[in-house]
Amino acid sequence: MLRLSLPYRPLYFLSALGAGGLSVSVFMYFMFLLPHPETPIPTYEDLTRALSTGSPLVQGLVVAGIVAIAILATLHVVLMVLMLRSHARFTRTDAYRDLRGSNGEVTLMAVPLALAMSINVLFVLGALGVPGLWANVESLFPFSVAAFAAVGVYALVVFGRYLGRIMSTGEFDAEDTNHFAQVLPSFAFAMVAVGLAGPGAMSQNLITSALGIIGALFFSAASIMWALVKMPVSVGMILRKGMATEAGPTLWIGIPILTLLGITFVRVGSGISHNFLGTDLSAPLVLVVLGLLVSAQVLMGLIGWKVMRRQRYFADYVLGEKKSIAAYGLVCPGVAFFVLGMFFVTWGLVRTGVVEHLSAPHLTLVALLAVVQVATVALMIRLNRSLLSGPAEPTPAPAVETKKEALV
Repeated sequence: MLRLSLPYRPLYFLSALGAGGLSVSVFMYFMFLLPHPETPIPTYEDLTRALSTGSPLVQGLVVAGIVAIAILATLHVVLMVLMLRSHARFTRTDAYRDLRGSNGEVTLMAVPLALAMSINVLFVLGALGVPGLWANVESLFPFSVAAFAAVGVYALVVFGRYLGRIMSTGEFDAEDTNHFAQVLPSFAFAMVAVGLAGPGAMSQNLITSALGIIGALFFSAASIMWALVKMPVSVGMILRKGMATEAGPTLWIGIPILTLLGITFVRVGSGISHNFLGTDLSAPLVLVVLGLLVSAQVLMGLIGWKVMRRQRYFADYVLGEKKSIAAYGLVCPGVAFFVLGMFFVTWGLVRTGVVEHLSAPHLTLVALLAVVQVATVALMIRLNRSLLSGPAEPTPAPAVETKKEALV
């Protein structure tokens, strides 16, 4: 039974986000390695074909993938139910009112962020688990657009309430910005953008595709604009005061944002190319764009690793006895790097002819990415044992004593 080990904070939604992201990451193997010539993504029919005609090795890998997706998706759903219940109780406490008046109000953006991931997980489960779903998918795409749009509106309401308060009252502690927690809205907006870009790319209906593309561009713009506003502020304060140790995982928040924006670019570009230009998206262009994004991710990863290792974050909060909900922020970058890496290898290297599909170099690159994925799963399991193994009775949330406490 999963129970909160620490008093609830909205950042606990990152636990569900990580589990959902990992389930989608397993789907990437089917997406890029399993043949699905008749549909843009693998479906139930593609899995059954592989299970009936594939070699014993292929059959074993397909079964392993299905089991992994089912387990991780189930964990995501269980955690979402737990977090939504905890959040509902939290909104009736003094701690919530204190949070709403602090810098930590921005962490409420973790709620729409996780909700958008839930839609992605349901889409994957539907595609792989429902026979004949793709034959009727055009009738489902408008509902997908509506669902992501609803989450996007919710995210805008939460963000607008926060931004309106700090800009109208000046109630923002500029000294408490030596971390990147304030960039969380960009993460949430990018998650909505990539979700809307899905129907934009795959729908054959021009209206549905256009709505998805326009929505994806809108939320991508929101994500980029807020990141451009907040990242320089945080960098400046970090250079003055040093990185806030407990918020160390926020050093990697740019990694999932870049992944989501990169996939949004691929999806929007594909939708425009197929539906409005009658061509295919240029593989060399994708190679350049995704290559730049992956390079930026590597640089962010190395810088974050160096800083967190120097501050003993891993030794204390991952391997040690200290506990911080913000540690779940380490899971998303691992998921994101793997997913964008799979896109880069397939779109940037295989489709341009640099690497032959299913050749030894191709499989070697996939195996290297899989190491990151497995390490991320191990990290999630360790964090769950530390942060989701609390007492039978939930610990009441105390008032937020400091503005920084709400962020970690």
